[in-house]
Amino acid sequence: MHLPGGVARPITVYGTPVLHRPCAPVLRFDAELRTLVADLFASMAAAEGVGLAANQIGVDARVFVFDCPDADGVRRAGYVVNPVLEVIGTARSAFARRDTVVADAEGCLSIPTQYATLTRPGRARVTGVDVDGRLVAHAGTGTLARCLQHEYDHLDGTVFVDRLDEESRRQVLTAHERLAAAGGLPAWSAGAGSERNA
Repeated sequence: MHLPGGVARPITVYGTPVLHRPCAPVLRFDAELRTLVADLFASMAAAEGVGLAANQIGVDARVFVFDCPDADGVRRAGYVVNPVLEVIGTARSAFARRDTVVADAEGCLSIPTQYATLTRPGRARVTGVDVDGRLVAHAGTGTLARCLQHEYDHLDGTVFVDRLDEESRRQVLTAHERLAAAGGLPAWSAGAGSERNA
């Protein structure tokens, strides 16, 4: 479910402090929250993303939106306020069945154009509330499961590169820094046009 009428805001880039700390729980369910969710959808669409967390537009709040397919190719869109994440399978379990974890390319709008292979559980579910405080739940597989986990991580101050091995992380961040230094970040990025983003 999309909330219409939002305005696209610049996407914060890696290194911005709000991306690297846990977000605050939402306590007020008002017009400001409704505007935030609508702006998240508009910002995600402008950047052609599949998910976006509030701190990626500089807002310290436990809210994220998504619009992506599940493993069956069915497009799912929605949002969740104050989410709680549940996953099936674990990337670290020696007993994980092949279908419970998935290694796939992952990227992030806050580190635009950079991707790396990351293993995540193949199924995920989030529960939380909507802008009116009503209970909601979203579950999925495939890209949707990855997206739910990725966006939830953002709310805890974790960017996908924080889950990579040291060499992969270094490669992604070096490429990002070079792109930023050359002024090559996309127009929707908060770092677009700057020569240095640290």
